Amino acid sequence: MGRSLAGWRALTGQQKRQLVVLATVLPAIGALIRVAGFQRAAKACARVGGQAPLRPATADDLAQAEAYAQLAAIAGRRGPVTTTCLRQALAVRTSLRRRGLDAQLKIGVKKNGETLDAHAWVELEGVALAQSQLTHHPFQGL
Repeated sequence: MGRSLAGWRALTGQQKRQLVVLATVLPAIGALIRVAGFQRAAKACARVGGQAPLRPATADDLAQAEAYAQLAAIAGRRGPVTTTCLRQALAVRTSLRRRGLDAQLKIGVKKNGETLDAHAWVELEGVALAQSQLTHHPFQGL
């Protein structure tokens, strides 16, 4: 608990607001996926993401996107409802698209013994956001 409180105190006011919004949005995206399915949920997130003209990301955009993706991971792990990487990636992609950034949702797998392990993440300008060691191989054409 002490570490969590110290982490909260270390956040800026904007980061705290973003974390609270993410802790609210992530369960809603999860509910939407359960009710409507992934395809419809992704389309709904794309509509919310808006139709802003896409622009290249600057170094500052990349840094802010990385920080936002890390906050989404924290909210997904520590929020009122634990959420998966797919919900987190949809939320991050939607937010970045609202800013006019060409964020790409990636879904991939890796073999873990005899089973396949799926993972979702967001890439911006070819950079996988909030992924320290990405070992999944993305599906093509998503």
